[in-house]
Amino acid sequence: TGRQVSNEEMKRIKMRPNPFHGEWNYVIEPSSPQWSHATFIHLRFLSIGFLVLGALVLSCMPGLLRASVALPGPEKRTLLLVDDHDVLYRPGTVRVLRPLDRAAENPVIAVDKPWETLIAYCSVYRDPATGHYQLWYQACPGCYLCYATSRDGIHWTKPDLGLVQFQGDKHNNILMQWGYGASVLVDRHSSDPARRYKAAFWTRGEKIDGRSIPGTGVAFSPDGIHWSEHSGNPVIRGSQGHYIQPPFAGDPRIRTGELGGPPLSTSDVTDAIWDPKRETFAIYAKTWLDGPDGTMHWKRAVVRTESKDFLNWSRPELIMAPDEFDGWDGDAREVERVSVGGGSGGVQLHSGPAFFYNDVYFSLLQIMDARQTGLQPIELALSRDGLDWERPFRKGDPFLPTSPGEGFDAGRIWSNATPVILSDEIRFYYGGYRGRWNQKGARDRQHRPTGIGLARMPRDRFAGVRPLEKIGQITLKAMELSSYRGLTLNADARKGVIRVELLDDRGYRVRGYSKEDAVRIFGDHLSHPVRWVDREIADLEAGRYRLRIHLDHAVVYAVTLTGR
Repeated sequence: TGRQVSNEEMKRIKMRPNPFHGEWNYVIEPSSPQWSHATFIHLRFLSIGFLVLGALVLSCMPGLLRASVALPGPEKRTLLLVDDHDVLYRPGTVRVLRPLDRAAENPVIAVDKPWETLIAYCSVYRDPATGHYQLWYQACPGCYLCYATSRDGIHWTKPDLGLVQFQGDKHNNILMQWGYGASVLVDRHSSDPARRYKAAFWTRGEKIDGRSIPGTGVAFSPDGIHWSEHSGNPVIRGSQGHYIQPPFAGDPRIRTGELGGPPLSTSDVTDAIWDPKRETFAIYAKTWLDGPDGTMHWKRAVVRTESKDFLNWSRPELIMAPDEFDGWDGDAREVERVSVGGGSGGVQLHSGPAFFYNDVYFSLLQIMDARQTGLQPIELALSRDGLDWERPFRKGDPFLPTSPGEGFDAGRIWSNATPVILSDEIRFYYGGYRGRWNQKGARDRQHRPTGIGLARMPRDRFAGVRPLEKIGQITLKAMELSSYRGLTLNADARKGVIRVELLDDRGYRVRGYSKEDAVRIFGDHLSHPVRWVDREIADLEAGRYRLRIHLDHAVVYAVTLTGR
């Protein structure tokens, strides 16, 4: 139905087999009534009657199924118009990005502890049953992984955990040290309760010939507070080292780390997710590219690696890198080592935290301009498989620009892979500080103020389609619609009107579902119901149909089909 499930109902959710196919359904069991003994006796005899009747019905079930028009479809399917994946064509229209809205309460977590010189990377989790928030963030110097909680996601508490000493005192909210670039995810399907919370971060692990080997480490926790680092860290040997030509294969200094880490491996910015489409854990991480002259550790880019158990990871694969469309400042200046934090100048991808939502992979690319502006805003990138990515919004306003003036996020923004999806909005938490990449000086003075910020977006409004001038239409690819009972549009028609019609699989209009039969849509709503004068989606015969959305001074962001 799409309605919100209450906390009391959450306790009564059970899995039950669906009698029509081999899948399972989640159901909310009714509250247990107080039966009298007499009622119980009557129900026993009544249940026997239903069993007999049920046996007769089941014996006829094959025929009933063959005679039915359509079996129940998916309960809900949302088509995001952030790209043309579901679009056949859309004459007279243009796609527009919708930048995020900053919260007036920013920063929602400010620096107020002596171990918090600057705050950068963070991860957030909201318990869907209780609404309780957990947030993990990096505090430097010292690379401390810290912890905060909230009931509403706006007002946060830094609890006194008593776990890690800071200057001889354990009265702090520190979880562990050397959690640099840490990313935390909650594995709700973990078979091991002690590993329900998983973290990936940059660390220095084993020593070879007295040299610590840097790389990606992992840790596990039952509650997000008490952590156990994996004894075999690093699980991925990281990319970090000197400005040299790649070593020759077989050089013994590779094993000892004397020549740095392997090319195109993970580096010190890490974002871990569970990928439900590919059914695997994945890490999107910063890596280093070789430069125009072949020298290593030139500019930053993004790699992805996968694991089924969070311990054994595939070889990282390069998925996004800066190119000529990001700008070029001439050979000499592009290879000049001027960036604070290593590497060269110019525009590069500091990292690309990614998440999967409504059949789309989104990446919140950190666009680092190391030379000209020194800023690091966030660009929205898209993928349909998590590997091949597009950057359709690289020109124009960023998805989340740095703030003007001298605010805590005026210089650099550190995105993450853990948006909070609510019924009416999507929340994006981020780290930020004022310092720019092209600034030099004491880090304490350079970066403050710093903190954790919040940016919002009305649900599913990443980008929308509107007319280039007054009118336009979007024709979606043909799909089976008779399995659905309802259709809604996430759209803004405050200045105009929207009408929806149906075409058959060959492109002919369907009687009763034409533009003239459509009930006009006005106003701004996340779920405009789509109707016709005397027809509904549920009245359709089985078959494939094309949805056509007519826009008149209006913008549409998403189409949602609800199951029968």
